[in-house]
Amino acid sequence: MACASGSSSSLLILLNQSRLGPQSQKGHQRIDSSISFGASLPFSSARRRTKVGLRRMAKPIVKAETLTIEKSGIKVVRNPPESKLTELGVRKWPKWGCPPSKFPWTYSAKETCYLLEGKVKVYPDGAEEPVEITAGDLVEFPKGMSCTWDVSVGVDKHYNFE
Repeated sequence: MACASGSSSSLLILLNQSRLGPQSQKGHQRIDSSISFGASLPFSSARRRTKVGLRRMAKPIVKAETLTIEKSGIKVVRNPPESKLTELGVRKWPKWGCPPSKFPWTYSAKETCYLLEGKVKVYPDGAEEPVEITAGDLVEFPKGMSCTWDVSVGVDKHYNFE
């Protein structure tokens, strides 16, 4: 098989074949034997190595960890556990959103928000660096903070003022 022709369907066959038991693979042997990687890949045993690589890619392990960052008075909890969101009642809070834009804002009360969508750089007045917040972040802004929001991806969030 040349990389330019039929590569995605051939790779799919190899990917599916790697998930089949030995008896099921017999039916696919004819298809598999027509695939030749030797001409398009620079190493020997290309088909065996490619199948192993695809098998590893087919079973990704995803582990999300909670990370808390506090910067310029803003507390950001990345990937908070669902139990924390439920405890706070986040899904019952009002929602607010905006398109990509840039605007100043002053917090007259402490705000806690949970971003459902979006990407924002918040520039607190007097701070040297922005605080970046994205979808999936639980964020606390202190009462009295003045800042500039630079929204690069439209925001949709739940929010609560205390």
